[in-house]
Amino acid sequence: MNENILVIVKPDGMIKGHAGHVLTRFEETDLKLVGARVVKVTRDLAEAHYYHLRDKPFFDELIHFLMGDLHNHQDMVLAMVFTGEDAVKKGRQIAGATNPEQADPHSIRGSMGRVTTKGVFENVIHVSSDTVEGAREIKLWFTPEEIALELFPMATSGHRKVWA
Repeated sequence: MNENILVIVKPDGMIKGHAGHVLTRFEETDLKLVGARVVKVTRDLAEAHYYHLRDKPFFDELIHFLMGDLHNHQDMVLAMVFTGEDAVKKGRQIAGATNPEQADPHSIRGSMGRVTTKGVFENVIHVSSDTVEGAREIKLWFTPEEIALELFPMATSGHRKVWA
């Protein structure tokens, strides 16, 4: 069964020029790229993305990280949608463990990530943790018109397609 995931090259990956490498690593699998856009991350978008972590003590730091505040205000990220069989498992394997020091050295986080002297995980990318989060995140970051395939039910509002 096909699964859908959101992959984000975070500000630390963008400022270091890793976007092309990340895209290549995902395209080397049998996953299909069906949406991509460069996004300027607002506070509202960052808070909505990390909503499930809002009660954690590191929530505000996550928001500032995704907004680029910790990387010379590199506030743009590359958001991509991939679909395919076992997309979650494959995407998470390509990404590696959240902590770059614990990630497989051949993974993106293991080879390109780092933990700063302040203890911040610069782990280059975000990958949806499961299919439910994948659907939520894709609908948060993309409109139906920005996705090449119909991944989820849609409705029409005026002359625009919207997520149903």
